[in-house]
Amino acid sequence: MKKRFGIFAAVVIAAALTLTGCAKSDSATSDSATSCAKADLATVTSGKLTIATGEPAYYPWIIDDAPQTGNGFEGAVAYAVAMQLGFTNDEVVWVRTTFDSAVTPGEKNFDFNLQQFSITEERKTAVDFSSPYYTAPQAIVSFKGSKIDGKTTLAELKDAKLGAAVGTTSLDAIENQIGSKPQVFNDNAAGVSALKNKQIDGLVVDLPTAFYLSGVEVPNGIIVGQLPSTGSGDQFGLLLTKGSALTSCVSGAVDAITADGTLAAITDKWLATEAGAPALKP
Repeated sequence: MKKRFGIFAAVVIAAALTLTGCAKSDSATSDSATSCAKADLATVTSGKLTIATGEPAYYPWIIDDAPQTGNGFEGAVAYAVAMQLGFTNDEVVWVRTTFDSAVTPGEKNFDFNLQQFSITEERKTAVDFSSPYYTAPQAIVSFKGSKIDGKTTLAELKDAKLGAAVGTTSLDAIENQIGSKPQVFNDNAAGVSALKNKQIDGLVVDLPTAFYLSGVEVPNGIIVGQLPSTGSGDQFGLLLTKGSALTSCVSGAVDAITADGTLAAITDKWLATEAGAPALKP
């Protein structure tokens, strides 16, 4: 699924290069006002913003395992947040970490880390999270030439044989958003097996899982489309050291790019248009 795209040019409208009185997320660690002026930010390296991602980092989150290009959803988000905090692209330093080491307690060698970390109460006891930068919608995985290949609306899917794992929001999505009776599987692996054997037309999972299944597990796999977001999916946050003085400022930056439409534009570009996961219409 390797694709090459032009270097992403993040457009962030900022009235100033400083953020004062930054909005705090639930993970903010101080009740006192925090200065978010660039000169006041206690970054790992003075005058630099150190951002971590996985080793390797995967499509469509980072394109071609090259986060420094800003290509890919999380690469673009990282640079948009950096610019909101007052850092130029040249002042961003990238490092790599494993997923597991990032979510364990202790000092970190980065200012924030992004590699699809779901915000959970358990993880919040060990690390800080920013405001969410992504809420995962549901999506339909199928294969080229299937009955639902090329369908663009929910109405066209009502008579399709769709499946999902038991006890998941995916199951609810089939019933409530598509309006059909789903086939229920013990887990996603069983659903993938049924899809491979053409016992179902499509498997409904969250979009991050859909990228993996369509690219790795399902032969000639495709993502038919994304279901309209209900706001109830897993939420991803930028991960910081527990008690980091940067948490409220980073959250404020995420809130700002959410409010001005930058985040929505990044999401549409990298997780819909370029990634081949179009939004399904009613």
